[in-house]
Amino acid sequence: MGNELTVAVLGPGGVGGLLAALLSRAGHRVICLSGEETARTLRTDGFRIRSAHFGDFTARVEADTRLREPVDACLVAVKHTTLDAALTRVPAPALADGLLVPFLNGVEHPATLRARYRPDRVAPAVIRVESTRVAPGVIEHGSPFAEIDLTGTAVPRPRLDTLAEALTAAGPATRVQGDETAALWAKMSFLAPMALLTTRYDAPLGEVRTRHRDELTALVEETAAISRACGGPADPAQVLDRYDAFPPPMKSSMQRDAEAGRPLELDAIGGALLRAAERHGIAAPVTARVVGELSAGTHP
Repeated sequence: MGNELTVAVLGPGGVGGLLAALLSRAGHRVICLSGEETARTLRTDGFRIRSAHFGDFTARVEADTRLREPVDACLVAVKHTTLDAALTRVPAPALADGLLVPFLNGVEHPATLRARYRPDRVAPAVIRVESTRVAPGVIEHGSPFAEIDLTGTAVPRPRLDTLAEALTAAGPATRVQGDETAALWAKMSFLAPMALLTTRYDAPLGEVRTRHRDELTALVEETAAISRACGGPADPAQVLDRYDAFPPPMKSSMQRDAEAGRPLELDAIGGALLRAAERHGIAAPVTARVVGELSAGTHP
């Protein structure tokens, strides 16, 4: 990979669109992959980014409904609920030697992707950012940060370093992490309890961490025990401290999906947690109850 990369972005929404626009602004060739209507809009208008952190700017990109040529990397920024359908836009022969970089919630998707693409080119990533697509090609980046952890157990380290350098130079501070399992479970340990309870009670984080503190603490502790058994980090006190530091109105992406009537990533988050607990013989009664209530459509 040279200084200028060719990067495909599957799912040019809040996260994918922000990364596509930042990489394009930095001089890389970017090909967004989406449905025909969105692709047409992007080809004509490009991206309009509104960001206090990165500035307001526009960026031109290429757009298509499927990948038709090799790229250095393909960033996957769709939700689990649409992953199977979206991957038809990225045929394995077209991706060839390119890295596949999924920015997905959960911990089970790397194995799924390695069964479909070159296992030594699947490089899971975790992003910390608040970014929303308000219309096709229009992205609002609300957080005063954007940070990426890039991993990939079998991926050659120089490939990861080159992509990380390009991303960092474009905007999001990107670190290569040697332990893929730890990186994915660190995200899961933080995300799952908040996503499940804010959605279960249809309430922002501030209300959940006060009115439902005991339940939140139990979920955090169960998730930490499952993470530890899977080889990930386990620090319940640190997770609760992070929740307490966030602004009270904060909502999870699962809660936003529920409010909008979109499918929930319940299986990728809650289901994956319970499957891991069962594999390791760990009791997770609170997690099982909340996931069950959400599966049954139980809300307050």
